[in-house]
Amino acid sequence: MFVRLVSVALLMFATAATQAATLTVKAGESIQAAVKRAAPGDRIEVEPGIYKETVFIDKDRIELRGIVREGAWAVLDGEGQRNDGVLVAGHGVSVERLWVKRFKGNGIMTQGANNYRIAYNVVEGPTFYAIFPQFGKNGLVAHNIAFGSEDAAIYVGMSQNVDVVHNEVYESIIGIESENSHDILIENNYVHDNTIGIATTLLPGLPVKASDRLIVRNNVVARNNMKNTAPAGAITAGAPPGLGILVLGTDNTTVEGNLIRDNHGIGVMVSETNFLVTTPDDRMDPFPDGTQVLRNLFVNNGRQPQGTLKDLLEIAGVERGVDVLATGKGRDNCIAERAAVKTLGTRNFADCAASASSVAIASMQTPTPVVAAPYTADQKGRLTYLAVCTGCHTYNSKLIGPPMIVVKALYGKDAQKLADWIAKPTHKRPDYPQMPSQDYLPEEVRLSVARYILDELSH
Repeated sequence: MFVRLVSVALLMFATAATQAATLTVKAGESIQAAVKRAAPGDRIEVEPGIYKETVFIDKDRIELRGIVREGAWAVLDGEGQRNDGVLVAGHGVSVERLWVKRFKGNGIMTQGANNYRIAYNVVEGPTFYAIFPQFGKNGLVAHNIAFGSEDAAIYVGMSQNVDVVHNEVYESIIGIESENSHDILIENNYVHDNTIGIATTLLPGLPVKASDRLIVRNNVVARNNMKNTAPAGAITAGAPPGLGILVLGTDNTTVEGNLIRDNHGIGVMVSETNFLVTTPDDRMDPFPDGTQVLRNLFVNNGRQPQGTLKDLLEIAGVERGVDVLATGKGRDNCIAERAAVKTLGTRNFADCAASASSVAIASMQTPTPVVAAPYTADQKGRLTYLAVCTGCHTYNSKLIGPPMIVVKALYGKDAQKLADWIAKPTHKRPDYPQMPSQDYLPEEVRLSVARYILDELSH
């Protein structure tokens, strides 16, 4: 009996030893140092204070949680110098209750990470993207406040099965954007005082050539009339202010149950990609098919259209007050309650069936976590290119940064030289904004992405 009890005790001790640990970071200490010590499954709790660093998480199932005590937050401050606040490359990572501010690139970003959770954070600009999950599957972005972005406050890029719910976004070029993504739910968000409120977009020059099954539902989309202050060369620089919801080239997009009010340009615009983005992409269908504009509440939209929208309305002989505008071609699109909504260009839209609704879809997340194998060095290079570089670069056309074909010609086969420049870039071209430093990426990752660009990238 004594031997049996000892064996049981040893088993219990071994089990306890393998359980997840909680690491505490106090003001004056390094969050990144705690990440390096952590094992998959551990929780890192960050005490209130100011932390001036970039946090890179490439381990799985790490829970990074700020402690809010009597109104005092754990604040991650980029000081207008660092590129990213929190960069996640591991699967199953949670980032919660951090106040992230003044990062030149991204406040919180995931790159190729699946099963992530970004919740209850405040992300304050100026930054380029406040919250930026890209090239991942099965994510949740919920209960965040994000503002002051030079592009999108919440930007879901080339992703699948993501819920963006219960967030407040404002004072950004775009409040919430889903770009070249599939199975995305944007619901119960307060989107106000941006240039464009919510945008579902299919953009050229990216590895993912389609965008399908998107739901924009039960959001408050109000007063998105902010002057467009996007930097020269940015793809959003020509976006007209005053758009409540933009459906740009995406397929099977449902716009339902939203309160859309006081947007000076248009309440909802459904358009082909080429209407706002002229860069050609022969492998992409730019026309929005299967759009459903179901029951929404439109109040006081279209009173002061500007720029492209104003010109378009003047050509059509309409001065103002349009709730729903459609341009170009598109198949199987429909609109509900047509008589109650002032529309332009929707002659080819059918009347939506009275029973049409998306309410049966409660979430776009997968019912179980996505299984993901560890990445090889070559895969990390390709993934980093897709997740980080394609946010600003295409292969052969101008986006925010120069085309990659120019970069390949400049560096030839010298991957180390390009990797070094990625860490410490300089401003070489006056017609492009300066590239932020990517020195938060480990040296071996920078070298892998440089090799991918120079040796493998071909289109």
